[in-house]
Amino acid sequence: MSKKINNIEYPTLDDLITNDTEFEKALNAEIDFEVSLIGKLIEAREKKGLSQKQLADLCGVKQPAIARLESIKSTPQINTLFKILTPLGYKLDIVPINSIK
Repeated sequence: MSKKINNIEYPTLDDLITNDTEFEKALNAEIDFEVSLIGKLIEAREKKGLSQKQLADLCGVKQPAIARLESIKSTPQINTLFKILTPLGYKLDIVPINSIK
């Protein structure tokens, strides 16, 4: 619902928020992936009964790095992700989209 001012159409904030551009869809997919991934990491750490410090010691990273990751304040490098997933008993796979249920 754009607004016309001096014969110029301007988008409203609602227009910008609800715009389903390919960029926005990709950004939303990235955010959904990060939230899901971090949720699974936290769930796996807690299921193993590990503190952030214990997990950090197991994977050779510092506890603040685990805290930043779990609070989604940073996006991990692939090698860091592998270091964290291994002691939790998980691995990262790439699967075709059509095989996801």
